[in-house]
Amino acid sequence: MTDVISLDMSLEEAMRSQRAIRRLKADPVDDRLVLHLIELALKAPTGSNAQNWEFVVVKDRAVKAKLGRLNRLAWTLYGGIGRRMAARRGDTGLTKIIDAVQWQADHFEEIPVVIVACLNGVVSPWPPAVTASQYASIFPSVQNLLLGARAAGLGATLITLPLWSRFLARRALALPWSVAPCAVVPLGWPRGKYGPTRRRPVGDVVSVDRYGNRPFAVKT
Repeated sequence: MTDVISLDMSLEEAMRSQRAIRRLKADPVDDRLVLHLIELALKAPTGSNAQNWEFVVVKDRAVKAKLGRLNRLAWTLYGGIGRRMAARRGDTGLTKIIDAVQWQADHFEEIPVVIVACLNGVVSPWPPAVTASQYASIFPSVQNLLLGARAAGLGATLITLPLWSRFLARRALALPWSVAPCAVVPLGWPRGKYGPTRRRPVGDVVSVDRYGNRPFAVKT
């Protein structure tokens, strides 16, 4: 049990202002706050109430360097594709996102805390319904963690590129075969401000009874 830490931001404000923050200061984050966020993550539901989470808090620069190398290897491919797409479309918004991801990749070892969310048990790639069911026991807890980080004024985002090879990620973290890494959350104090979020109107993504029937969409 962690010491009592109060996060006063309302849940709605945290949800409305949450965004991916990748540029983080190297300043340390208090262990009590990290543990408090993970404690909030543990309040999430899991399938059959199995509570089969594991969280690896990485602060050692050498271990972060191993994860950072895995991240950069994957980003070399995806980043190149993304930049070509952004240039072809003239998409400045996508270019800004790619620049932020590149910054994170270049400075991965400087991030003060990297949290790796794992599941006890083997995550099966097939059939898809089983895989989705297994991930449903870890991603709600990660979202709790992200919302708690937002309420605390921390920057965070969910990434998976360091896990492109589960074998190498397990080696980097000394994980047994019975524990599967599922998500990585770089965590720290943001270099900039959260700023406003831009999202599609709710009526544009809600169908009623059948796909494409959008009675709540704003008529133009």
